[in-house]
Amino acid sequence: MTESIGSTAPGWILDLMDTLGAPGAGVAIAAENLFPPLPSEVILPLAGFAAARGSMPLFSALAWTTLGSVTGALALYGVGALLGRERTVAIASKLPLVKVSDIEKTERWFRRHGTKAVFFGRMIPLFRSFISIPAGIERMPIPVFLALTTLGSLIWNAIFVLAGYLLGDNWEEVTGYVDVYSKVVLAATALAVAVFVMVRLSRRGAGVRRRG
Repeated sequence: MTESIGSTAPGWILDLMDTLGAPGAGVAIAAENLFPPLPSEVILPLAGFAAARGSMPLFSALAWTTLGSVTGALALYGVGALLGRERTVAIASKLPLVKVSDIEKTERWFRRHGTKAVFFGRMIPLFRSFISIPAGIERMPIPVFLALTTLGSLIWNAIFVLAGYLLGDNWEEVTGYVDVYSKVVLAATALAVAVFVMVRLSRRGAGVRRRG
């Protein structure tokens, strides 16, 4: 399989799939969940392409990549559960421009919308990994977390695995579309952070002037 793969696929991913087949794709996706800079937009369509070439059954590609997603998400859930609320508040209180009230507001929001956040978060780059941590901090029931994560991951993975399967030798075209999507998400996140910082700094400046 290696000789006909484009240059965007890291060698270790190719080695995993060549050696382990569909379980190798699952291991790669589990690693991607733990280390978001790894390219899921490459791993998933590549698994679909491998299935199209007969290197692995399509069902196995879908099943193993979804299992990898859930395994990685469960590990991050465990990180959040070990961190706990008290440590989270203690860490947040030491960060500049962050207040304990911000954490409390986030907690209230997550209690109301946590199930939707976990489900749809699995389809948003970057957030698809980190959404598992607040779920662990808030101790979302594990059966609920696993069900939402499995369903969300299956939908996300199926889109890209099937795209790679249908595109065949042109599977790398998928990465261009995902790259645009990822940049839009990152730009929106950066804008939201910038607005938060500006609002917080302006309120702090107003408070200093009033005390003066």
